[in-house]
Amino acid sequence: MTNLPSSSVVLNNEEIMGLLPHRYPFALVDRVVEYEAGKSALAIKNVTINEPQFQGHFPERPLMPGVLIVEAMAQVGGLIVTQMPDLPKGLFVFAGIDGVRFRRPVVPGDQLMIGCELISIKRKRFGKVKGEAKVDGQLVCSGELMFSLVD
Repeated sequence: MTNLPSSSVVLNNEEIMGLLPHRYPFALVDRVVEYEAGKSALAIKNVTINEPQFQGHFPERPLMPGVLIVEAMAQVGGLIVTQMPDLPKGLFVFAGIDGVRFRRPVVPGDQLMIGCELISIKRKRFGKVKGEAKVDGQLVCSGELMFSLVD
């Protein structure tokens, strides 16, 4: 795995799968449209009706579960944390959330624009990012997400 350059780049789905361990149905980042090494990332999640969660959440009114919105934000944050050159290689896992708020529903057909910015790295094992998800420029979800390196 190579580090991403410090400039605006576009990463497609295949390239993202080379950087994150998530696979269907839990791969929730479709494309990275901006990336600044060790600092921030902006990514897209296209929400489609054929995703498995919509069979039961809810059949009459499909809504993207909030936990999946937060997980999508965590995956974008993970792209920042796992690509920092001075951190050990390994599996960084979602370790906590602070101040997460949901502002509006996300439905099939929406395109989530997910932005994350690195807040801190501690002892080369713990990371914290600030994340926001928007649809059509409107804030959907925001909060702080923590990561921890698993031995």
